[in-house]
Amino acid sequence: MPTIQVVIDAPLLRAADRAARRRKVNRSSLMRAALRDHLARMRVREREQADRDGYARHPQDPGEAVAWDKVAAWPEE
Repeated sequence: MPTIQVVIDAPLLRAADRAARRRKVNRSSLMRAALRDHLARMRVREREQADRDGYARHPQDPGEAVAWDKVAAWPEE
């Protein structure tokens, strides 16, 4: 696994060390997990933005969903 250097301020480092101790992991493991989670959230936001852009370019026709109304309705009890 490659080793990198990252410059962070002292308060953030202390907070990371506290979080690592609480989770019983080392600092590197904590930062890998945090970066992995952050990148996953970024991918979701990018896909959501792509959806918004697509709907902005091609708005949904209100009549498109009418055919689904009967299928999507909950049955009466």
